[in-house]
Amino acid sequence: MSQRDSGYKRKEFDRYETPEWVTKCLLPHIPKRVTEVWEPACGSGKMSRVLQSAGYHVYGTDIETGQNFLTKESEVIYTADAIITNPPYADALAFIDMALSITDFVAMLLRTDYDHASSRARLFTKGRFAKKLVLTKRIKWFEDSKGQPSFNHAWFIWDDDHMGPPTLAYAP
Repeated sequence: MSQRDSGYKRKEFDRYETPEWVTKCLLPHIPKRVTEVWEPACGSGKMSRVLQSAGYHVYGTDIETGQNFLTKESEVIYTADAIITNPPYADALAFIDMALSITDFVAMLLRTDYDHASSRARLFTKGRFAKKLVLTKRIKWFEDSKGQPSFNHAWFIWDDDHMGPPTLAYAP
């Protein structure tokens, strides 16, 4: 499979700040029981600020500030009702596995085809996978960019309280 070249040099730690509208699309899909959110790849805090504005108590951590979510110690640093993040692309699977081991509601912003790989099928065939929220607008990662985005993204949501098959939704 070939990947399209975005024309941009890769950012260290895959630091691509999530635009506000992307997080706002997720808000109606977060269960009412969630009050505390851990954002473990927060960067400058764009996603955290949107979640805080929506009334959530947010713990924002990031590898650049010395808090590596993928270490075993992460499990005891924070307790939260949910883990919501845009994980580094190269570490997305590890982020998902760690998040699912810590809390019962997880939302990860990933490329839309993330669920297509047979090596990741276990994440989507168990009862915990609840919803795929497809973004119908492509994310422009750099506001000053003259180019057009080349990848589609979706929120992938796991919820221990989910019953039945996963659902598919679209936003905005």
